[in-house]
Amino acid sequence: MLRVLKEVDLIAAENTLHTQKLLSHYGIKKPMISYFESEKKGDKENLLVQKLKEGLNIAQLTSAGTPLLSDPGFGLVKKCIAQKIPVVSLPGPNAAISALIVSGLPPYPFFFGGFLPAKSQARGEALQGVADYSCTLVFYEAPHRLRQSLQNALEILGNRQAALARELTKIHEEIIRGTLSEILAWALSKEVKGEITLVIAGKAKSQQENREANEEKIKEELKLLINQGVSVSDAVRRVAKKIGVSKNQIYAMAHHLFP
Repeated sequence: MLRVLKEVDLIAAENTLHTQKLLSHYGIKKPMISYFESEKKGDKENLLVQKLKEGLNIAQLTSAGTPLLSDPGFGLVKKCIAQKIPVVSLPGPNAAISALIVSGLPPYPFFFGGFLPAKSQARGEALQGVADYSCTLVFYEAPHRLRQSLQNALEILGNRQAALARELTKIHEEIIRGTLSEILAWALSKEVKGEITLVIAGKAKSQQENREANEEKIKEELKLLINQGVSVSDAVRRVAKKIGVSKNQIYAMAHHLFP
């Protein structure tokens, strides 16, 4: 990596101030251009592609982790491939893989979902979408949303085995293993800071069978109430209370049964 940084003509950095500290530490002097997630990247990517076509060698750096994996870079790589510009990946730190390794859960197959959606409804839909996956699930999460996300995961996925990895490869690295309810209790007991990766066990076969049986029971209860003249919303509320399943999950089933 240091050899490449010394040899390239330009560095596209997610955070030029952070990158400058790295370069200064190793005595590297190179021109930089900012390339980060929240800006309008189209023009910047076109500029970088043009410089590459002119013969410049460019290195892209993120402030932490690996480019593209919940970090900038995907658009630039697509444009380079379209222009037949060689793209080389250099091994670097990756929180998802590191967390998977130390989680104690099966390392493959696994599903990496990046950051869970910030809004509650979208987050619930994302978790519902992977609820039947038998592979290990890996997500990133922000500390201020951690408790709600753990609660959502517990309600939608069930009380599975999981691991929470915080501040991986840094001085305050911490790994919490246990069930989702145990990790939620831990998160509720303190103020959690730093970068967080959640690793959650996939659905077990017995859990799949129980879920299918539970869904049939829910459908039967919904049909019975609605045939009696109960409104869909009231039927969902009653069934959720009786069976102990989140209303969002039952609403989704009711929508398919009674569109």
